[in-house]
Formats: sequence, C-alpha cells, structure tokens
Amino acid sequence: MVSDIDKFYRKAPQNPRSQSPNSITKTDRNPTDAKIDPYGTGIRPEPYRNGNGASILGPRNLDREKQDPDMIRPPSTDSGHLPNLKWSFADSHMKIEEGGWARETTVRELPTSVELAGVNMRLDEGAIRELHWHKEAEWAFVLEGVTRVTCIDAEGGNFSDDVHKGGLWYFPAGVPHSLQGLGPGGTEFLLIFDDGNFSEEETFLLSDLFAHIPKSVIAKNFRLTPEIFDRIPKGEKYIFQGSVPSTIELEQPSRGGIKPSRYQFTHNMTGQKPLEASGGQVRITDSTNFPISKTVAAAHVIIDPGCLRELHWHPSADEWAYFIKGRARITVFAASGTSRTFNYVAGDVGIVPKGMSHYVENLSEDEPVEFLEIFRSAKFEDFSLEQWLAETPDRLVKEHLFAGDKYNGKKFLDALKAGKDPIKAPVRDSKL
Repeated sequence: MVSDIDKFYRKAPQNPRSQSPNSITKTDRNPTDAKIDPYGTGIRPEPYRNGNGASILGPRNLDREKQDPDMIRPPSTDSGHLPNLKWSFADSHMKIEEGGWARETTVRELPTSVELAGVNMRLDEGAIRELHWHKEAEWAFVLEGVTRVTCIDAEGGNFSDDVHKGGLWYFPAGVPHSLQGLGPGGTEFLLIFDDGNFSEEETFLLSDLFAHIPKSVIAKNFRLTPEIFDRIPKGEKYIFQGSVPSTIELEQPSRGGIKPSRYQFTHNMTGQKPLEASGGQVRITDSTNFPISKTVAAAHVIIDPGCLRELHWHPSADEWAYFIKGRARITVFAASGTSRTFNYVAGDVGIVPKGMSHYVENLSEDEPVEFLEIFRSAKFEDFSLEQWLAETPDRLVKEHLFAGDKYNGKKFLDALKAGKDPIKAPVRDSKL
C-alpha cells in the first residue's frame, strides 16, 4: 500500500530535471519549495520560481551559485529582510606562520556573530601555538590529528593531555596554555571564543610579553642578571616549529612543588554515546558532562542523507554552527513575517539568533551532514516544534491550523509524537 506522503511526493517533482537537462527554466514548478542539490542532480539553479523570474545576463560566479541554490532561487516563503547569517572560512584572511596557519571568523567578518568568534588553526607535527592566554574563554574541537595541550589552573595546578580527533578542550578566561601538533601530519582544530569581538591579534603571548617589559624588571622577577635575556625574541612567535615532544609523563617539569590540577580541561565529545534519532545522531557536551565548560555548550550532529534536523529554536543563546561535512540548507524564521534561507557546505559558519525557529536539511541523498551547534551558554537548550504541539491540547492545535478542515486536522494530530526525535527521517512506504 502506498502511503499518502508517498502519493504527494510522486505528484510533486523534487527537482526540475524533466524540464531541462542542465538548469532550471521558467517552466519549472516547485510549489512546495522542495530542496535543490546542484551537486547531486547536476542541475544549475537559476532565478526562476513557479513561472516568475528572469535569466541572468551579466557576469556570474557559477561556483558560488552552485553552493548556494537557495540564494539564487529562494523559496517562496522567504520574506522581509534578515541580515547575512553565513560566512565561509575560505573567505577569511589566512595568517601563515612557520609550521602552521590560522584564520578567523568574528563580528568583523560576520556582523551577526556577536556572541561567539571562531578560529580555524593548523599546526604541523611539532609546531607550537606558543604559550599564551586570552581575555575570553577558549573552547576547541579537533578536526584532524592529535593536539598536545598544557596549562595551569588558577590554583597553580598543572595539566597536560593529548586531544584526538573529535575531542575538546576548554580553558577559562585568563588560563595560560599552549598547543602543539603531534604525529605525522600534525593537527587542525576549530577554536571558539565566548565574545564575537575576539581577535587573534590581541592574544597575550609569552614572547610578546618578554619583548615589552624592561630587561631589568624581567631579571629582577626571575632573580637573574639582565644579560641572560639579551637574545630572547624581539617580538611575538605566535606559531613556530618546535621539536617533537615525548610522552606526557616524560615531559613533566622536574622541579619540586608542582601539583596536578584537580580540573579536567579536555573531553572526548565524539566518544560519547549518541542520542539515536530516526534520521541521525546527536551528542551534546555542556557543563553537565564537561563541568569546566561554563560559557560554551555544543552539540555534534550527524544528519543522514535526505533527513532533517527538526524545526526548533534556542531560548537563551545564538547558535554558531560550523559545518564539517556535507551540504545543508537552513531557513531562519525571525517573526514579523520575516524569514530567509541559506545554504552551507563544509567549512562554512552559520548564525541563528536566539529565539528564531529554524531547521537544518540535508540536501544530499547520498552523503551525511556533520556539523557543530555551539552556544555561549553553560547548558544546551532547545525547543522542538513537534514536541510543543504534541503536548498542547488537540483542540487548540486544530483550531489554530486546521479550522474547518477536520480531515487533515485529524491526520496532523494523529501524526504528532511527543517524544524527542531531533533528526527526522523522511516518511517513505517500506514497499517502495
């Protein structure tokens, strides 16, 4: 037996391949604003929608348009004016250093990134992000490789750990620390800071500190003579090639009076048991399972091909999304009849301001979407649209949405599920 939803999909074409082998034309009809995936279908988006629009005659950036099909051909539901909520690290300035590089996405690159800032950093094997500290807290997710981290806490406790792919670290504001790439190929990671105005140029660096304090004072501070410091660096080192470290045990300082920290600054995020949804997986890391992380909470999300991170919103913090794999679209509803749709690929950053409803749809039928939802908050919180309606009296829901339409109102109410299913699998008849 064919389900009603499958009858609908059979009647409503999911892409306009039948109208044109290469691109959307004026004859295209897509009344439900179904997704378009130029990479998966080979169909080029054009500014035509349900008989409206016209071709582009002037210069074009076809590669960019292919990545942003809902920019060139927005859904009919887009309305009003929302500021830009998307940035790609590919458009960020690359700071190239000895043994590594860094590039950032802050409020300067993306004005809507007011609560958090991000830095994408690479350290080759043995390369060191020099001893430093920040005015802001630092949260990090390892994208590839292994990173050696060291720090001391505010009580003078010593901490070191090797953080592997999918692992995190968090250093509260002011905590001095260092990072180093380990193993063949080194490491790459995403750094998050709990202030959108953060700048890598304003980091407090050890070499920079020594270069800008009188040598007489440095000598007095360390009970030495000034000439000891004649050959110290004359400016910041930032990232530089160092020697390959030994094990953590062999690297520990040998002098007396050192105590281990009683705080855990690292966490294996992808090693957590996931919440298994019908259309993917979610792992949440916040202060409830990573207590040191008081200002940053995050979810690691995998959306299976063709599936949907459900309609939801976050009540107390903006979402700072970072896409690791796949192709996705997000529509942000900002109230007052305003909504706008954006498309994202790996390396992109998306902002969703607090309270604004949105979804994340996997555009591909073959590849999963993997991304991070990150918040300036001690705890991860969201509200599910379906869960809300499922736990609201049926009469209220029906009279809001289906007044005078008992048949479809009953079908809608029967379909509602009160349980949590943050990633929805598409409904398909098992016999098809």
